Formats: sequence, C-alpha cells, structure tokens
Amino acid sequence: MLSRTADHLFWMARYTERAENTARMLDVNYQTSLLPQSAEVAEQGWWAMLDISELTRAFDNKYGLLTRDDVIDFMVRDMTNPSSIMSCLRAARENARAVRGSLTTEVWETVNTTWLDVQRIIADGELQEDPSRFFEWVKFRSHLARGVQFGTMLKDDAFHFMRLGTFLERADNTARILDVKFQASGSDDSDPNREQNDFYHWAAVLRSVSGFEVYRKVYRAVITPQRVAELLILRPDMPRSLVSSMDEVVAILALVGNQQSGETERQAGKLHADLKYARIDDIFAVGLHAFLTSFLERIGDLGNGISRDFLVPLLAA
Repeated sequence: MLSRTADHLFWMARYTERAENTARMLDVNYQTSLLPQSAEVAEQGWWAMLDISELTRAFDNKYGLLTRDDVIDFMVRDMTNPSSIMSCLRAARENARAVRGSLTTEVWETVNTTWLDVQRIIADGELQEDPSRFFEWVKFRSHLARGVQFGTMLKDDAFHFMRLGTFLERADNTARILDVKFQASGSDDSDPNREQNDFYHWAAVLRSVSGFEVYRKVYRAVITPQRVAELLILRPDMPRSLVSSMDEVVAILALVGNQQSGETERQAGKLHADLKYARIDDIFAVGLHAFLTSFLERIGDLGNGISRDFLVPLLAA
C-alpha cells in the first residue's frame, strides 16, 4: 500500500476516535456540572477538560475567563481548535475523501454524512438546546463508523491501518483522562460530603470510558481509585484499557510490518509487555502520574515511529 494512502486511512480513524473521546469527556463534565457543587470545583473540572487535550493556553489566549459554555463552544465547534469535534470530523472526512477508492461505499457515506449532519445540527442550535444529546450523537456516529468498517471492509492493509489509528488514539486518550482526573481527585479530609463526592468523581471517570457497568460486573464493590486505575490500565478484557488497546496495536503491527519497521514493532512489544506484566500496587508505588506520563511519551514515540515506517513522516517542529 502507498504510504500516503495508509496515512489518510490512519488519520481518518484517529480523528473519528478523537471526536468520540472529546464528546465523552465533555458529556461527563457537563453532567457533573449539573450536580450540587461549589463554583471552584466546577471550574476545576472544566480546566481539567482543557488540560487533557493540552489546550489550556490556547483557550486562555482566546477567552481569558472560563465559563462552561465557552469551553463547550471551544471544544465542539471552534474551527481554530484542531482538536474540536467539528475540526476532527472535518479532518476525518477530508482524509476519507482523499482515499475514496480504498473505502467501501458504506464507509465513505457514513463519514461524509456525519460531517454534513454535524454542520446542520450546530447551525440549528441543537448543541445549546441539549448538549448531552449532541454528545451522544457524536458517540453513536463513531460507533457506526467502526461498525461499518468492520462489517464491509476487506480485512486488508487498508482495514488494518484504520484499526491501528483507532487503537493508538484510544490508548493516548485513556491515559490522558486517567492522569488529569487522578490529579484533580484530591479530597478535603474535613469535607463531610467527601465519600459522596468521591463516588460521583470516580463514577464520572468510568462513564467517560463506558466503564461504569463493567466496573460493577468485575469488582462488585465500592468504587476506589486503585481499582479504577487497574480496570483502565491493566484489564485486557476492558475494551478501552491501555493494555487492551496495545493488544490490538501489537497484533496489527505484526500484520503490516515491513523491512524497516522492526524497531517500531520492538517498542510496541516492550510497551505492551510492560503493561501486560505490571501490577497495580507497583504502579502506585512508583506514582501513577509518573507512570502515565511515561506511557504518553512512549505512545507518542510509537506514533512517530509508525509515521516514519509506514506513513507520511511528520514534519519536525
């Protein structure tokens, strides 16, 4: 497969997954903001939302003061923000259009219709009327795109590069959510509502990765930070965990490997092994923030290696 074709397919899938993850995080923050809480706690939640996507400085330069509606607007429809949902869906559509011949009609129509419909939905003011309904729509369209890919595409290199983009993006986003939310979870020991607030905080983290029901099924116990981390890092049967995402990345790289990808495959295998054989007690002993920071650096290096070996190399900053 031509590297440029692989590049478009890879980034089409990454942008679709990124739009879904942004919708997930925004929906959880929006729902949480409706609960009784202080203005300071609510504001911290929205700053954390920007921190996850490394957009705090860009938002601060444009808006200054933070409000819930401005963060939602910036993260949903601001086309100057390359990580906004609108920007991601447009980028996914443009990448799909560039390789229209490598896609089935169903895949192309799904991606194209999503971009056309989101413009209409935003223009009609549906985001302001019911943000949660809009976020659910974005998630549904992402699910539909993956389902159509799986149900209509030949399981060839085109399919594999789309899946590679999906799982690399998913691993990155899950790690970011965990890192920022754990840092923001410090509770005041003197707070009489601490236990209740902790429950809502960790339940929100789980819901942002569709993990609330899974947690209840696996642990059948009260929600604790250590178990949340274990579920989202080390459980191979949790679809959005780090190790589950890396299971897929390693398997796909083995299928598409070429003469120059040996080092990238080695890096992926080592990262996968470090997750597969890790224990949550050891991770907390080292420090969860340090562990996740290292993971994000390594997943970034892995993405650069994939671009170098298979795709259009990224321009040096």
